[in-house]
Amino acid sequence: MTRFFLIAGEPSGDRLGAALMAGLKQLRPDAVFSGVGGPLMEAEGLQSLFPMEELSVMGIAEVLPRYRQLMRRIKGTANAVLDQKPAALVTIDSPDFSLRVARRVKEASDIRTIHYVAPSVWAWRPGRAARMARVIDHVLALLPFEPRYMQAAGMSCDFVGHPVVAEPQASPADVAAFRAHHSLGDAPLVLALPGSRKGEVSRLAPRFGAALTTLVRQYPKTRVVVPAAAAVAAQVRDLIRGWPKDTILLDPATSGPAEKRAAFAAADAALAASGTVSLELAAANTPMVIAYDFNWLSRQIIWRLARIDTVTLVNLVTDTRVVPEYLGARCRAPEIAAGLARVLENPKAQLAQMALTMERLGRGQEAPALRAARSVLAQLER
Repeated sequence: MTRFFLIAGEPSGDRLGAALMAGLKQLRPDAVFSGVGGPLMEAEGLQSLFPMEELSVMGIAEVLPRYRQLMRRIKGTANAVLDQKPAALVTIDSPDFSLRVARRVKEASDIRTIHYVAPSVWAWRPGRAARMARVIDHVLALLPFEPRYMQAAGMSCDFVGHPVVAEPQASPADVAAFRAHHSLGDAPLVLALPGSRKGEVSRLAPRFGAALTTLVRQYPKTRVVVPAAAAVAAQVRDLIRGWPKDTILLDPATSGPAEKRAAFAAADAALAASGTVSLELAAANTPMVIAYDFNWLSRQIIWRLARIDTVTLVNLVTDTRVVPEYLGARCRAPEIAAGLARVLENPKAQLAQMALTMERLGRGQEAPALRAARSVLAQLER
């Protein structure tokens, strides 16, 4: 029996963890699991120490009232690792919790520690890598340029591929069915993706709506589809009431992943907040415009710490600036609308770089979860 202790704190980590568990079971049938995870990891055989949702906390204002409870969870989780003596502790993103657990484990044992999803030290706060190296032995990186940063800080690191390359894509029949179901005909279709967190949605949705209203005046046949994230679906429903007429909301309560995939593939262009959604759009060959802004204080801090001039992963992976961005002070409706119009008029301009992004992230190679599992098992032999 080979025991692995895994920790995930958010839905994205739950997906990564579940896929890694499936890969480990395929390569090591005697693998057993414990730790902290969500429903997908539990379906693969993990019995979570406590509900993963307790760790889905962001921001000082949210953390402070729960500080003592989180510290108890950190201590209790580290003690569980030390009691069980797994072959490896695998922490998946959620560094504020995971790395504190790993520090306690390292101080009291020689258990191998592996972190899945490298911190974006190439973007800001490069000192995080050196601090992480004190408690983490090995890193599983999603982006091809990340290993050199982790290795320079003193950790071993493997690029294992990004999970987006293994996700299913809509077929032409799915696209045709989506257009027919929503009576879209051959109308130009624009996706609007204002984010998955309440703060960013409240900042971005009014600007997105104003930009799309301007665009629809210029292209009157254009239809807008909004695939809302589950956590903000009700908020999005309220905020889009003043958007262009006949805007279609895809509420996850009634609309499943297949319809979202069909919407991505059916769209002629997308207006999206920054984040991994840009990779989902690239995987679906959907040209995009990225727009984002922080609250005033965060903007002042982040712009001063930033080490890059683009936030879009397609641009970073291909070392181009093919995806237009409207960030900070430029996140204004007139500029966004003009950028969207240019994308609609020349939708093919981004296609080659989106294909290159998928290639560099591992499309056509072994599934990222299996590559991650092989990397984890290789660490057990060191």
